Amino acid sequence: MSIEEIVLEAEDRMEKSVTLLTDQLRGIRTGRANVGLVESVRVEYYGSFTPLKQLANLSTPEPQQILIRPFDPSVVGDIVKAIQTSDLGLTPNSDGKAVRLNIPPLSVENRKKLVGRVKDLAEEARVSIRNIRRDANKQADVEQTDKILTEDDVASCKDEIQGLTKKFEGKVNDLAERKSGEIMEF
Repeated sequence: MSIEEIVLEAEDRMEKSVTLLTDQLRGIRTGRANVGLVESVRVEYYGSFTPLKQLANLSTPEPQQILIRPFDPSVVGDIVKAIQTSDLGLTPNSDGKAVRLNIPPLSVENRKKLVGRVKDLAEEARVSIRNIRRDANKQADVEQTDKILTEDDVASCKDEIQGLTKKFEGKVNDLAERKSGEIMEF
């Protein structure tokens, strides 16, 4: 592998780690309603578990409410059941055509727990990024051993990988800070 290939593969994998963190953070409650809370709830629909966002139109008509309008009204009962069995802690209200979720305000204690969860997720993402750095550095060392890359090439490759690591760790830190700020907003 060339330096460019090693760096591109590492960058691609680090980007995927940041994307995963972004998706995970979207599902964490803040003080206001957000369709990201319920997008990934899996609903049993004709024998297979399907993400809610593929079965319904999700919206937030009010700051403290999520409205779920299924494309097929016969699935309302399944949506209600899926939300009740999820770990969201929300009680769905159904009128037979749509489901409404009222988002209660978070207590200070719950907000602090959620901020702790955000920090844990961010640390997992940082560890993932560092593991990718380690793998890329190992790949560069293997290429040097196989006489494909010179010692100087390996050093510059490791410098590029370290730069990527810092860049993506910065993105993780920014995401975590922003989400923690949203959670602690009153």
